[in-house]
Amino acid sequence: MVGVAAPCRFRRREQMADQTAADDFGALTTRPPLDPELAPVEEARGAVFPALSDETLPEIRRQIAAGSPGLDSEALTAGGRVRVEERQVPGPDGAPDITVLILSPVENRGPKGGILSLHGGGMIMGGRRDHVSPLLPHVIEGSAVVVSVEYRLAPDHPDPAPVEDCYAGLVWTAKNAAELGIDPERLLITGISGGGGLAAGTALLARDRAFPTLSHQVLICPMLDDRFETHSSRMVDREGVWDRYSNLYAWTSVLGERRGGPDVSQYAAPARAEDLSRLPRTYIDTGSAEGFRDEILIYAGRLSEAGVSVDFHMWGGAFHGSDMAADHAAVSRASNATREEFIRRALDR
Repeated sequence: MVGVAAPCRFRRREQMADQTAADDFGALTTRPPLDPELAPVEEARGAVFPALSDETLPEIRRQIAAGSPGLDSEALTAGGRVRVEERQVPGPDGAPDITVLILSPVENRGPKGGILSLHGGGMIMGGRRDHVSPLLPHVIEGSAVVVSVEYRLAPDHPDPAPVEDCYAGLVWTAKNAAELGIDPERLLITGISGGGGLAAGTALLARDRAFPTLSHQVLICPMLDDRFETHSSRMVDREGVWDRYSNLYAWTSVLGERRGGPDVSQYAAPARAEDLSRLPRTYIDTGSAEGFRDEILIYAGRLSEAGVSVDFHMWGGAFHGSDMAADHAAVSRASNATREEFIRRALDR
């Protein structure tokens, strides 16, 4: 039975003492400027988004669970072109079943690519309906079936619960590929932020457990490293919705007292993996002004050095998740179009 990580309590960002920041991160580092179209959006979001803490997390989760336009079943059907289904499927050994959301084309045009989608939220918030909307065009076109996993969240369910749930969802998808109409040779995994880190960890698990074989991984501004050793991990301070304090809170929720120490699994924090060979072709992106920038850049380089085919993109002036929060901006449109084209080519291979 998985235990609960030790509670981690932080005051509001503007109330935190400078010494606390120095103890946790070292000196503040320099952040590149935000894109002019993006800066007002990040400022506005930071003004209304509460700092993460044990006290604010339940309300933030409640607001996310209440939904937003585009997340309800009627919207996901895309005017009747997409079949929306939810199932309870086996979880990890000895753990509860998990819920998966399945989006499939109503018009059957033969075997399709499969996309396992892992939502963002720092592994502490969010749900299976989050971040699936960008994948709908591929379902509507008849080229993909999307399976989105409702994995358990920290700190209620710390590591290894989240990544093991994601792997269980991947195994179920692969074993039921024929029923789902999925070509097992075209099985992708994708995730954003915390879900991107889980996607990378799940890909490592699939490689090391020799099932299933993934054709591609799409890691969107992934959360990969718990150690706060890079320049960028210390440069976003008291601004936006995911600064270094939010990141520290999330990683401590997932790992408890192990965070930053020697006893952290590569599946929880993929930046710690020593061997990145034999992983699927990878799309990975980041913004130049986000805290995850350097860990992503390093991971992309190490994947390439290990012989993995990598499409890496760093978008100048972009903040964490800006291509969703400010999709009107030119840099966001470019980012979204580039990623969508990569997925389309992966599904058509």
